[in-house]
Amino acid sequence: MPRATLAPTVRPMDTHASEGTHPKKLRDAAEEFLAQQRIAVAGVSRDTKQPANLIYRRLRDTDHEVFAVNPNAEQVEGDTCYPSVTAIPGRLDGVVVVTTPEVAQEIVAECAAVGVPRVWLHRGIGPGSTSEEAVTFCKEHGIDVIPGGCPNMFGATADPGHKCMCVALQLTHKIPRTV
Repeated sequence: MPRATLAPTVRPMDTHASEGTHPKKLRDAAEEFLAQQRIAVAGVSRDTKQPANLIYRRLRDTDHEVFAVNPNAEQVEGDTCYPSVTAIPGRLDGVVVVTTPEVAQEIVAECAAVGVPRVWLHRGIGPGSTSEEAVTFCKEHGIDVIPGGCPNMFGATADPGHKCMCVALQLTHKIPRTV
């Protein structure tokens, strides 16, 4: 199969898999997602050592307007925490979901309800947030979805450990090469 030529600039994720578009490389989808400004992270915890918290801090530290979501906390990482995606004021550009697959189902339904155009279902070494049901729901509701991997594997939020993990997880087919 011939190799596709990449465009010199990142375009917004304005096309959806449900509309019959061609798959994107995971890296390209990640760059498009991370080019967005208003991003929520569902699954942040009062325990600052949790993966969702690291994602939250990295997004905040790279000048994203980031929102913490956890129904059991009022504040995390020194910031206001919202009980749901639907409780966040204003329109979101994307949501990173770092929960169990069962809770991810609820989160993607909230995303559809408020018109969130893109969702990233986190997956690192463990089982992650991805489920066929959540991915299918996103596609059926016109939401661009990244089913696996971590924002900390790409762009300004990346670190060497996460980059190596990305390669290993792709080689073992735990995360997709295309979305």
